[in-house]
Amino acid sequence: MNKPPRTHFICEQCGRESPKWLGRCPDCQGWNTFVETRASAPKGRRNFTSPAEGPVRELSELVAEERPRLISPLSEFNRVLGGGVVPGSLTLISGDPGIGKSTLLLQVSAGVAQQGKKVVYASGEESSYQTRMRADRLGIRGERLYLLTETDAEVILQQMEAISPSLGVIDSIQTVCQRDLDGAPGSISQIRECTLMLMQWAKASGTPLIITGHVTKEGAIAGPKVLEHIVDAVLYLEGESFSAYRLLRGVKNRFGATNEVGIFEMREQGLCEVDNPSVVFLSDRSQRAVGSVVAPTLEGSRPLLVEIQALNNATGFGMPRRTANGIDLNRLVLIVAVLTKRAGLRLSTDDIIVNVVGGLRISEPAVDLGVALSIASSFTGKEIGPDLVAVGEIGLSGEVRGVSQMERRLAEAARQGFTRCVGPRASLNRLTPPAGMDIAGVDSVAEALRVALKSKSKPDP
Repeated sequence: MNKPPRTHFICEQCGRESPKWLGRCPDCQGWNTFVETRASAPKGRRNFTSPAEGPVRELSELVAEERPRLISPLSEFNRVLGGGVVPGSLTLISGDPGIGKSTLLLQVSAGVAQQGKKVVYASGEESSYQTRMRADRLGIRGERLYLLTETDAEVILQQMEAISPSLGVIDSIQTVCQRDLDGAPGSISQIRECTLMLMQWAKASGTPLIITGHVTKEGAIAGPKVLEHIVDAVLYLEGESFSAYRLLRGVKNRFGATNEVGIFEMREQGLCEVDNPSVVFLSDRSQRAVGSVVAPTLEGSRPLLVEIQALNNATGFGMPRRTANGIDLNRLVLIVAVLTKRAGLRLSTDDIIVNVVGGLRISEPAVDLGVALSIASSFTGKEIGPDLVAVGEIGLSGEVRGVSQMERRLAEAARQGFTRCVGPRASLNRLTPPAGMDIAGVDSVAEALRVALKSKSKPDP
């Protein structure tokens, strides 16, 4: 007599299993994240595990085989992956609905196919006709690009084994399922088991696979957190709904540097690479604007120039508001407190709004000085010179701390025509500035304000 399937509960965020429902996960501390799952033994399931490599051997006896990466025609895509797709790797690309994940992967697939390699594109969300319409819009003919509209994981892998492609794409992992497992496609157990099967096949065959994944309202990948641990690389496609620019950000990469960023622009013909992002983000900047400062930041290994704007206004309520777009709100509160306590600016009765132009999200503290100068410029009504950039981390005692890779930041600023820089003295004194650039090293925020703010540029009331 067959036993009824065992019921247990799995946390959607971290994958923790529990025999009973819990209101709060003990591991990730998430509330109401446990979902009921029925576990049953798979029947007749194929084994896609890699073959045994013989007895245990000492690491020094093994020879690393040099295998070239699969190079995509999109250099920004290659940059984020560390130089191309590694053979046998499993890559996850996630992002909001409609952000352009399918468009990007169809362009990558078509570009690899144009190099004379076979590519299998398995779509579980669109029909063949719908994918053909999207390909026509992107100008893709599709030689050596094989389209498969299937959601059964075993059928997909059987077709790939028959074709032996150089690259496999699955769009998306939430639509793929195993018929012998309980649960609908997109459930916790289905996502985890299907991802494990794909990973095992990729390692055994040496064929790289790229899968797409949906995100939740909080921005996390839908499914257990263990999904990110299974794959070799995790990429996020980001962008604001009002902006045409998309950022492909690497947050995990076993074969390259993390936090690399590729920048694209969404056009009628698809996602186009942005060769000079600094020019794009500064193209509409006013040359004589109060509360505007340019700061050189690093996205991965790439230096970018971003415009930081600030607006001060007398609050109409008892408690002033602090609004941050593109930077961390807690960081903004820290900078305002330092300006009030260490630089003598009376900001306690002002609403302060800070915005990073272009929809970028900056997390590094090297833009602290740029934020501080933009707030001070808006508060005093004095302009910051249009040829000046500001870089530096701000401490609680008002000191301006050094930042890394200052040479690359200044080189990018000089390439875009900036001729002055205000930054930490400890970092600027150790380098030779680019030709034609004057550098001013400062030790404190108060000293930076005296250097950067002009004395005669107060706007008309």
